[in-house]
Amino acid sequence: MAERSNPVADSRLFTDVYVCRNCKAKIRVSSQKLLRMNAVRCRRCGSKALRPKHREIKKLKV
Repeated sequence: MAERSNPVADSRLFTDVYVCRNCKAKIRVSSQKLLRMNAVRCRRCGSKALRPKHREIKKLKV
């Protein structure tokens, strides 16, 4: 399995990015305190159910 080789792009794509469990919208939350207090809502559907964005490991083309 190949990992991402660029840590700058990795942090931009995955750091503080959460996905709504209902409508799959991506939301960037800079304050972890607000996320733990359940004060962040999805802007599309209004749900408070968020999960971190999965770090996908992609295979290199041979």
